[in-house]
Amino acid sequence: MAKTMTKSQEQFTEEVEGVLEVVRQGLAFHNGSVELVSADPVTGRVEVRFQGNCVGCSMADFTFKAGVEEVLYEMLPEVREVVLAPPQESIEKPSSDA
Repeated sequence: MAKTMTKSQEQFTEEVEGVLEVVRQGLAFHNGSVELVSADPVTGRVEVRFQGNCVGCSMADFTFKAGVEEVLYEMLPEVREVVLAPPQESIEKPSSDA
């Protein structure tokens, strides 16, 4: 039985960033982007966050599934889970009922 070596944090992050760079090119046509929040080479978990016009877009769920998640799974077999983090604004700014 072959033993698989886990990639280093740096290697895994670089590979995920490389795939996301391709995804970003497509999102840029709509003034959007995707940011890598975290990538864990041990669990294969990748967390990303939309930016720009992707935040709040009615097609964001589809873009995440077909444009980010599927591409990561296809290009990097080590990826086991892709999670979409909430937009940065919703973390930093409390909602106001003004």
